[in-house]
Amino acid sequence: MTDAPTRAGLLGERDFIRYLTARCLGTLAVQMQTVAVGWQVYQTTRDPLHLGFIGLSQFLPFIVLILPAGHVADSFDRRRIVTGCYFLNMICALSLLTLSLRGVNSVTPIFALMTLLGITRAFAMPAAQALIPNLVPPQSFARAVAVNQSVFQVSTIVGPTLGGVLYLAGASVVYGIVATLLFTSTLLMLRIRSGGRSASVAPAVSVQSLLSGLRFVKSKPIVLGAISLDLFAVLFGGATALLPVYAHDILHTSSAGLGLLRTAPAVGAMICALALAAKPLSRHVGAWMFGGVTVFGIATIVFGLSTNLAVSMVALTLLGAGDMVSVYLRHLLVQLETPDAIRGRVSAVNAVFVGASNELGEFESGVTAAWFGTVRAVVVGGAATLIVAAVWSRLFPELRSMDRLPTAAR
Repeated sequence: MTDAPTRAGLLGERDFIRYLTARCLGTLAVQMQTVAVGWQVYQTTRDPLHLGFIGLSQFLPFIVLILPAGHVADSFDRRRIVTGCYFLNMICALSLLTLSLRGVNSVTPIFALMTLLGITRAFAMPAAQALIPNLVPPQSFARAVAVNQSVFQVSTIVGPTLGGVLYLAGASVVYGIVATLLFTSTLLMLRIRSGGRSASVAPAVSVQSLLSGLRFVKSKPIVLGAISLDLFAVLFGGATALLPVYAHDILHTSSAGLGLLRTAPAVGAMICALALAAKPLSRHVGAWMFGGVTVFGIATIVFGLSTNLAVSMVALTLLGAGDMVSVYLRHLLVQLETPDAIRGRVSAVNAVFVGASNELGEFESGVTAAWFGTVRAVVVGGAATLIVAAVWSRLFPELRSMDRLPTAAR
């Protein structure tokens, strides 16, 4: 007869596969829906400003609610939080389907539904990140993170393309398929039996409790260094926001070429994530992290100076691979250094840094391009990333010299 530890391990493996499948389908659905909503809103209004409102309507509730969401992830069953978020996303998709079938031309209800998606994203992100260590044994965590990132990148690559192709049959077709995928994700999450929140007593709601994740990050130089390094590297090296300008004015390619350029970083990230899943990093962790950021910065400079589509594609692929090394190690350090009782709140802080770097990085790229010109803005941004890596290696010597990953905190 199979002993209890073996049965628990098999259960955890099955539950992690369910989690991965649910995340794959959920991410695929969101990416498809994002393309459909963008096309529909622009077809309705012919106003590019409304495309900005789509992102803003999701970003504002995310920033406002992410820290309370981290507290919720440490107070309730994380499996049920993620399940509820998938269910609400499905309701959004069904609502968009209804609006499309009824021929509603107003974009106001679409923005309202995008706001609800921003709310669910705020609650899902810390709960999902904090859940993974509860689903796999410590010795499998590094490989689990790499596999999880691989799944995310594959969905990010396939989702927009699939959404664009299906939109040719109508927005309602996309929303119907999205709803079906999210319904499947909800069912898969409901079947997960292991994991969840390990704390037996939920932390009391207070300002001190909400900010405890920030205090923990501040008290851990390695975690603070990893998170802030990624923040400033992406903030200054956000070349992808200017891809339409490069495609049209510098590389002189078509919309198909723009699609290839947008896909290249995700392809690089996916290849790197698969390599890390096959052979997780175990030594020279600090050197690998700073090396990934350095590759990211150099690739950004090469892309900025390139006038050849093939060279630009290679540079963007390497950019995505370098970024994946940094993302992979940051995620491992945050989760392994953090006790489970506070993991949701620390994951929320991590999400704030990641969200801020992506959104503000795009804004910074647009502003500097307007000031200095597109090529100069990208090259200066890549150089700034290299400077950040050099400065952070001096500010956080513990991170720079780290050899092995820490054991999981309890």
